[in-house]
Parts: sequence; C-alpha cells; structure tokens
Amino acid sequence: MNAAPSSGLRGPTGATVPRTITSNLPFEDWTSVFGSERLTGALLDRLTHHVHILEMNGESYRLKTSSARKRRRTGAPAETIDPETGEILNA
Repeated sequence: MNAAPSSGLRGPTGATVPRTITSNLPFEDWTSVFGSERLTGALLDRLTHHVHILEMNGESYRLKTSSARKRRRTGAPAETIDPETGEILNA
C-alpha cells in the first residue's frame, strides 16, 4: 500500500498538482501572521522552492469596476487610491 506524500502537493498518480497561493502581504510581513521567524522561514522555503512568484502592484480590478458602477449610478467622482498602500483617499 502506497501512502500519499505528506506535503499534499502531489495528486493520486504522483504528478505535481498546480497550486496558487495569494497574499496581500510581502514576505517580510508574514512573520506577523505566523508568529515565529523560524516557522515562517521554513514555510517560505518550502513554498518558494521551484515556483514562479508574480508580484502585482496595481489598482484592484474589483475596486475599479465597483467605483465605475457607483459613478454611473450616482454621478459621484472617482475614488483616488494611494498606489503605495492601496488606501482609498476620498471615499
């Protein structure tokens, strides 16, 4: 009897299964979530081995479309978003 790998990243045939993990935090802030630098380092080491990391820094598509919908309904001005923090400046 064969046991499945404990990592859970392989399918029943042993083939690698694609995974997507998203976060709005940069890696250096993950320690605040997991509470331990050692645990976070081990986790990131395993997650980032043989992967493609895409860093997206742009306006949120959902926020952009909801703002456009709101402007069409109410005639309100567009919301201004701080590109560094993502904060809505004139809600």
